[in-house]
Amino acid sequence: MANPFGFLNINKPLGITSHDVVAKIRRGFKIKKVGHAGTLDPLATGVLVICIGDATRLSDYVMHSQKTYIAQVKFGEATTTYDAEGEITAQKEASHITQADIEAVLPQFTGEIQQIPPMYSAIKKDGKKLYDLARAGETIALDPRPVTIHQLKIIQCDSPIAQIEIQCGSGTYIRSLAHDMGQVLGVGAHLVGLIRVSSGAFDLAKSYDLEVLLNHPEWESCLVDESVALAHFPRIDLDQTDTIHIQHGRNPMNVPASTHEFGRAYSPNGQFIALLHAENYQWRPYKVFASTSE
Repeated sequence: MANPFGFLNINKPLGITSHDVVAKIRRGFKIKKVGHAGTLDPLATGVLVICIGDATRLSDYVMHSQKTYIAQVKFGEATTTYDAEGEITAQKEASHITQADIEAVLPQFTGEIQQIPPMYSAIKKDGKKLYDLARAGETIALDPRPVTIHQLKIIQCDSPIAQIEIQCGSGTYIRSLAHDMGQVLGVGAHLVGLIRVSSGAFDLAKSYDLEVLLNHPEWESCLVDESVALAHFPRIDLDQTDTIHIQHGRNPMNVPASTHEFGRAYSPNGQFIALLHAENYQWRPYKVFASTSE
């Protein structure tokens, strides 16, 4: 495959960054264009979607999908980073916290909520990453951001640690969720373990261990194409005339209007050629791919 295009479903190992995974794949497969769709912290494992070749141009649309996590939250200790990497800032007895106590506060964190991201995060403030400011000893007031948590369910509770399943939208910080739950319960809390079970169409059960994939003799067969990764966007089949229009940056003429915001456009031979964007009920070429399979 001269120009590989698609997505890899990696089970990120413990202790390395998402960027480390990208670097290993770039070196291992000798591919320049590699990216990821949604960061996982070093202490987290599970689904990390890697974008290969021109599929890197689609990472934002894969990233903004529903995700499922299994989090281990330790009550009774708060930390600077809201996880086990940070320094303990407060300790309180938490052996009295029961599963019923935790379940009683879950409705406060379900639905669309306002969440303040951790100070130790890659979010930028005035062009500087928050974790760089935090490491320099600076603390700044952060604005809350809207995030959506679809469901919270306690899988197991062995005080002071609870295992919680979380279904949420993109941009949700599970570390902040753990910290905030501890605040509401009055004992503090931090994240001690995290597994991303799914990210959009990508599931942990169908993921590849990184080292196994790097040694796979036919790794290209592991690529997932855009029809799976962007299944939440409708498929649009073009005739030859509209295929030419789109490849030259012009609007298609023979495609029905849609209420969807984005669509996947295919040429008559079934090749994915563009991501279309609907503006005023008219499809317009948004990201055009001259070729994905040559």
